[in-house]
Amino acid sequence: MSKPQDPKPAKLVIGLFTKERALFEALVDELGSHFGPLDLVSPWMPFDYTSYYEQEMGRPLFRRLVVFKSLIAQIDLAGIKLRTNRLEDRYTHNERRRVNIDPGYLLNERFVLASGKNFSHRIYIGDRIYADLTLIYQRGAFEKLPWTYPDYADQPVIRFLVQARAKYAADLKGIKL
Repeated sequence: MSKPQDPKPAKLVIGLFTKERALFEALVDELGSHFGPLDLVSPWMPFDYTSYYEQEMGRPLFRRLVVFKSLIAQIDLAGIKLRTNRLEDRYTHNERRRVNIDPGYLLNERFVLASGKNFSHRIYIGDRIYADLTLIYQRGAFEKLPWTYPDYADQPVIRFLVQARAKYAADLKGIKL
């Protein structure tokens, strides 16, 4: 029989993409007011994996990932997604989003994103939000899954998540990097 265990805290990672890079500082300030100071910020990366967002947001789109210093309870992901949805709504103009915000969390063994959309591989976590197992860490590397979004499977994102994973491992040990 397996014995229930308390889940480990997780590293909060939030992906943002937008056409308007000038919005980034204001968004990070608002996210920081809710989730605390940042630990890591990725460089700007082109977001050209799909045309799905072009009609709403325009083009070209650019992605950036931010990682927060404080660890979160995994159970908090649904509430974080609802909060970032409200922030997206505040930055909507003429019924068009100006930014897409994807919160998720990182553990040593996986990277999980939150979604408001159900799908076969997503697990309901409450408050109308689902957890999407996006990447798994095996044999010393992150591995994509059949449903992993192409941008999260791309090497610049993977390299950044490896850095975030090192920060997370140090956090768990109480080591400052």
